[in-house]
Amino acid sequence: MNTEWNKIEIVQKMQDYIKENVFKEDFALSKLYSYIGYSNRHCDRMFKELIGKTINEYIRLIIISESSKKLINTNTKILDLAIDSNFETHEGYARAFYNIFGITPNEYRRTKKPIPLFIQYSIKSNYFHLLEKENDIMKKETNLCMITKVERQKRKLIFLRSRKATDYFSYCEEMSCQWEGLFNSISEKLETAAILELPKKLLKEGFSNIASGIEVPLDYNGAIPENCEIIELEECNMLFFESEPFEKEEDFFPACESVFKAVEKYDPTKYGMKYTDDIAPRFNFGGETSVRYAIPVK
Repeated sequence: MNTEWNKIEIVQKMQDYIKENVFKEDFALSKLYSYIGYSNRHCDRMFKELIGKTINEYIRLIIISESSKKLINTNTKILDLAIDSNFETHEGYARAFYNIFGITPNEYRRTKKPIPLFIQYSIKSNYFHLLEKENDIMKKETNLCMITKVERQKRKLIFLRSRKATDYFSYCEEMSCQWEGLFNSISEKLETAAILELPKKLLKEGFSNIASGIEVPLDYNGAIPENCEIIELEECNMLFFESEPFEKEEDFFPACESVFKAVEKYDPTKYGMKYTDDIAPRFNFGGETSVRYAIPVK
């Protein structure tokens, strides 16, 4: 396991370097290899083995996903976006964009159809999850958890059901992790994409109670991703449980534990409230710097 964990640490270091430097003018793969201290062949082999993509493929996904935001949020010419994305021609950029998202840049700008933006999932986070499940090593002291009541006006929910998922990880195994980038590409969203625990009234035969989705304003009339549903949610309050901020990947799961322990122990009736899972889903937002979980209350 020591050799395997050393490889994970190296790939994580590459991910961190790319995330911090990929949009700098002087970014180059040669600098990445020098920073890691291994040959390009060795780095490429480890990266592809653990991430499932070559370093070049990974970087291209990041750059094109970032350019897609400018397509709908600015009037920048597509040729200029192509050049900024390290393509020599409009055609090359358009072809790569279509191969990734199944839609041309022009059509995306015109329709704002949701697309699966690339999310830079940390390899280390994934392996901490496996270690927690297999070796039960994530036993740390419980951290503080903040609890805030937030008013929610009547709104819409766009969501994608699973057939057998029971939590975040089994949902990703069944549906892939593209759901997060897909929903987060909808600019009108009220919050970031979340894993949902659906109330009984929203359950459907042949599907589990776990879904993914986002809330959007009541007047939203944009495109709905394929296989997704959209419904209206009534006005309600949401009780948000949020962990302390964290910076290190290894602190993500202890943060999750602190939030779920707070949910388990918290008694809303002491403050004149009660959980009302019949009016809205529970939302698990996860998070890169803190973990958030929201429950409907009256």
